[in-house]
Amino acid sequence: MEATAPPPPPLSVQQTLEEDQKCQPQTPNNPSSSSKPTKLKSFVASVMESAAVLRRTPSFKEDTYLISHLKTSEKKALKELKDTILFNLPPDSSMWGIQLTGTSDPRADVILLKFLRARDFRVQDSIAMLRKCLAWRKEFGADVVSEEELGFKELEGVVAYMHAFDREGHPVCYNAYGVFKDKQMYDKIFGDDDDDVKLTKFLRWRVQVLERGIKLLHFKPGGVNSIIQVTDLKDMPKRELRSASNHILSLFQDNYPEMVARKIFVNVPWYFSLLYSMFSPFLTQRTKSKFVISKEGNAAETLYKFIKPEDVPVQYGGLSRPGDDISGPPKPASEFTVKGGERVNIQIEGIEGGATITWDIVVGGWELEYSAEFVPNSDDSYTVAVEKPRRIAANEEAVHNSYTTSEAGKMVLSVDNTASRKRKVAAYRYVVRKSPTNI
Repeated sequence: MEATAPPPPPLSVQQTLEEDQKCQPQTPNNPSSSSKPTKLKSFVASVMESAAVLRRTPSFKEDTYLISHLKTSEKKALKELKDTILFNLPPDSSMWGIQLTGTSDPRADVILLKFLRARDFRVQDSIAMLRKCLAWRKEFGADVVSEEELGFKELEGVVAYMHAFDREGHPVCYNAYGVFKDKQMYDKIFGDDDDDVKLTKFLRWRVQVLERGIKLLHFKPGGVNSIIQVTDLKDMPKRELRSASNHILSLFQDNYPEMVARKIFVNVPWYFSLLYSMFSPFLTQRTKSKFVISKEGNAAETLYKFIKPEDVPVQYGGLSRPGDDISGPPKPASEFTVKGGERVNIQIEGIEGGATITWDIVVGGWELEYSAEFVPNSDDSYTVAVEKPRRIAANEEAVHNSYTTSEAGKMVLSVDNTASRKRKVAAYRYVVRKSPTNI
């Protein structure tokens, strides 16, 4: 029986610039005296540089929904809306299991404020929107759709799906419609252009995904009250999906106000960026602050600013694989930056003989050389090339590997970016399991 080892031994992270190919002398770590990683000055500088980039990124500040933070005019509008719906909506009116009328429940205030903000605090317009939404939810069966079996197993985890949370606790919804570039798949899901039955079924499934995400929200002043939306534009068939996209957009705008805190577009083609720059002047600052545009090849760098690497799917340069959640919460990853012209050596020390080390490592947009070797502590032993140096393509997912040692030593993971001038984000994690005989 295997057992997980005590807290991991210290790491030694070495980063070497192209001008100085030899690693700087490294003071040996003592696992018994220190639990902090040893870092060279260049590594610290890289982390600081990465943090500075994050601070410069325009960011949408989500509403707190705290009554004390509202303007006087907004408080007045909220009171007027609550007084009006008390006599103009059925007494059992509710959304997401929250009673809306005749209640002092602060969760109801959160929902009502969403409708008010969607209509710039115009009370009558907000009431009209609320009424239409309640009617649509009843007709559509939105309260029960999350439990239905709609038969789209092949789309789950591919086209639209909830996956983990961002750094602030928002549920993250991923959308990627590139699979419909395949005509066979498109015909299977949508059929002919006039096949309203299939389109309606797909829309129901798409609402189901959103409703499941909304169940993860707090609906609490000061809590997490909206989701993050990540949309992958790679290979998305524009003309074929026009009808479905318009229907989805209309449904969400009319019935899910202020439910998205940030919209992140990844793998954005050049023409999308051009169109956005043309229409951007006509958008409000509030709307623009929610948008994050990331060109193709920069998905990991963009997503890491908002989502931890262990929660980013592997296809976007993260460490999260389907089924990882079966064994519990993901093991936290360590982030680092690889500068252009730099080689990084990650040394995992203090590994006992007979132990098994398992690791994941990824570099956003790879296009560099990676290798792994085990270095025994004994001077009489030879270094083992666990993974020989190889060039990793831009679209390759995170490396996942393990190695069982025959003697004590350290594992060295290397990424060599000396042939590039481009700075890249990266992450790794590992776990060491002792040999049963050593427990």
